[in-house]
Amino acid sequence: MTDRPARAPRPQTILEVIRREQLSPHLVRLFLGGEGFSSFVNNDFTDRYVKVHFAKPELGLEPPYDLVELRERLAPEDLPVTRTYTIREVDDAERWLSIDFVVHGDEGLAGPWAASAQVGDRVVFAGPGGGYSPDPGADWHLFAGDESALPAIGAALEALPGTAVGVAFIEVGGPDDELALRAPAGVDIRWLHRGPVPAGSSGILADTVAAFEWMPGRVQVFAHGEREAMKALRDVFFAQRGLERAQVSLSGYWAYGRTEDRFQAEKREPVGQILAP
Repeated sequence: MTDRPARAPRPQTILEVIRREQLSPHLVRLFLGGEGFSSFVNNDFTDRYVKVHFAKPELGLEPPYDLVELRERLAPEDLPVTRTYTIREVDDAERWLSIDFVVHGDEGLAGPWAASAQVGDRVVFAGPGGGYSPDPGADWHLFAGDESALPAIGAALEALPGTAVGVAFIEVGGPDDELALRAPAGVDIRWLHRGPVPAGSSGILADTVAAFEWMPGRVQVFAHGEREAMKALRDVFFAQRGLERAQVSLSGYWAYGRTEDRFQAEKREPVGQILAP
């Protein structure tokens, strides 16, 4: 048995915070640009995502990070930590891209960092990846997600042709978390308020989609968000509605009660699999 060749490290892009916007009480948008933008290779997916590397400032590590070399000399707890984020928008002419960060006080790693990020702070990431873009041949479109899916849903709505029809179900805490989104006139945006319960613990998203009276014709679905909510939607799309896999982009972005690292590890376990391989 021969050893599998090591995967080549993905190139890293190094950008700077050039502007920030507080979109809502729990959502911060950072605009990233600078000289490193010339190394950014864009793609045509509206759910394009990057792997952002966070290193402990006290270690003085300089990007790009040689993760193989760092694993040989640093303790596991001192290695850069990776978090996955969707790119909201890319402006090639002005040479910047934007990423939205969900912020809930001191919870997590990336949220608190984004809440205090200042102009000039560096951001290091690999990517982008992606796998979805709206099909102009679909009769109608259905979007479903929580705050974590808002950037991808917003980008997809903007990419739809002006004649597109459909509906977007977006779960947020309350009215203060709603955003102004640009969409064709034929796409109905419906905000779902889960109220004071924690994100990821409400069944409002799947229940609302299940009760929705579907439009005629062939639908294209984009549903991303908390893992258990996506499992419930899986049953709606495939068991209840009989859709084909090719019609549905379905993925968990996070899992209630799990750290990002545990969530990523569970993707290789039965509990973390939304669709059968």
